[in-house]
Order: sequence, then C-alpha cells, then structure tokens
Amino acid sequence: MNINILVDYLILSGFASLGINYILNNIAKKNNVLVDIPDKSRKFHKRPTPLTGGIAIFFSLLISGKIYIDINDLNDFIPLFSIMLFVASFFIIIVFLIDDAKGIKPAYRLIAQIAAAYFVIHSTGIYLENLGNLFGFGEKYFSVYGIPITIFCVVGVMNAFNMIDGINGLCAGSALVMMLFTGVASGFIFDSMLVLLIGSMAGFLVFNLRVMGKKRAVFLGDHGSNFIGFLVAWIAIHCSQMGSYSINPMTIVWFIAIPLLDCIGLIISRTLKGLSWADAGRDHIHHKLQAYLGSSFKTLMLPMLLSFLG
Repeated sequence: MNINILVDYLILSGFASLGINYILNNIAKKNNVLVDIPDKSRKFHKRPTPLTGGIAIFFSLLISGKIYIDINDLNDFIPLFSIMLFVASFFIIIVFLIDDAKGIKPAYRLIAQIAAAYFVIHSTGIYLENLGNLFGFGEKYFSVYGIPITIFCVVGVMNAFNMIDGINGLCAGSALVMMLFTGVASGFIFDSMLVLLIGSMAGFLVFNLRVMGKKRAVFLGDHGSNFIGFLVAWIAIHCSQMGSYSINPMTIVWFIAIPLLDCIGLIISRTLKGLSWADAGRDHIHHKLQAYLGSSFKTLMLPMLLSFLG
C-alpha cells in the first residue's frame, strides 16, 4: 500500500469518525445517556459532556474497515488476528459501557480485562514469546510463562491508558503516536487496517479537543480508554512477535513510556500511602503538570512532545 492510498483511507476513516461522533454526541445529549456531569471535586469540565468517544471510534473503524475490505475484495482474506481482536474489543466496549453508565467493581473490571486478553491468545496463538535482544546477550524466550506475562502486560497497558485519560487528547493522542510510529517502523501500517484506526481516532480528537466547538465536546469514557489501551497492547505484541515485522519489543515500550510511567508511579505512590490503586484521584502526571504549567494545552503538548522525541 503506497502513501497516496494510505492518505485516502486516512481521510475516509477520519470523515467516518467525524460523522459518527457527531451523531452519537447528539443522541447522548438528547436522551441524557452516557453523559459525564461535572462535580467540581474531580471532574472540572464546565458542561455535561457525552462519553461516546470510544464507541464512535469502534463504529467508524467497522464502517471504514468494511469499505476497505469491499474495495479491495478481501472478504475471504481477513486475518484471524483482526477478527478476534474486533470480537474481544466489542466485549471490552460492552463491559465498560456498563461501567460508564452504572459503575462496575474493580474486581469485575479486572476479570473482564483478563478474559479479553486470554480470548485473543487462545483464539490466535499470538502472545509474548520474547522481548528481543534486551541486554545484548541474544533473545530470551519466556517458554511456559509467555501467556501469563502477556495477560499481565495487556491488562497493565489497558489500565495505564485508562489512568492517563484525565485531560482532553492525552489518552488518544498518546495512542495515536504509538500506533503511527510502531506502524511505520515495523511496516505494519502498509499491509493492515491500522491507518483506518488512526483516522478514526483523529476524527474523535477533533471533538475531544473542542475543534468543533465546546458544546460538541466528547470524552472517551472508560470504555474508550480501555478499548484504546487494549488495541495498543495487541498492536505492540503482534508487531514485535510476528516474523513478518521487524521492530524490537522494547522500542515500542518507549512509544508508550508516558502512560506506563504514570501508571507505575501511581501504583508505587499509593502503595506507600496505603491507598487503593483503583480509586479516582488527582495524583497523576497530567494533574501535576497542569498544576505547574497552569494550562491544559501545555499539559497535553509536553507529553506529546516527549512521546515524539522518544
């Protein structure tokens, strides 16, 4: 797939995302469902905002993906990995939409994340077998520990992206950087539907960053941040473990260093203070940066710049 075709599909998925985000935004507001209400204690946005970003990205990916498949006559050649990833992603979205609407206990959230990760492993046979030549002494294989290590990593990345979804654009922007860099560095973007995912997320960011106006703002919701984290984790695993793509697993880790460092730092900090990891709070990297920089835009731009430099 050449650059011109990539740009065409990027535009296709971007416009599909814009349209679906607009429609779901209006439906949520009209029916007062999946709307995040500011409470001035943890949620500081100024007006009720729909939590429809994740499902909009999913539907725009499905629609643009169907068009992509039909145009290229690929109905009989869809990779098993892509199919199973869509199925597991749908499960993640349903579970965490319930969490957005009514709330789910942290233990049930964790079970759902583990189940989705194991489903992809069981149905595709893809998991972390090694981390490459990490220390310069050759590749080290995980053997029988590969599956539990993979589940741990997928769940960890999902929670890292969920935790960093505290200011507009940060979660989706961090994922977008990772997908773009990983896709280009490994070559995955040239023979997959990854460009459609990138376009779908770009369309969401237009609403999330209020380019369409403050009244049309949209949030990811827990279903969206978990869905994005799930995709990020599996794109990383697929590209680093499949022989057809050439990228070191640890290179990908650098692309998502900001969410991972935030997650690890928060776990350590809260453990030392005797606090629960699952509780909401304003002790994340972006909250500290925002308090120091005094601007949401600057707080977004700094991590994005660091991600690009990484």
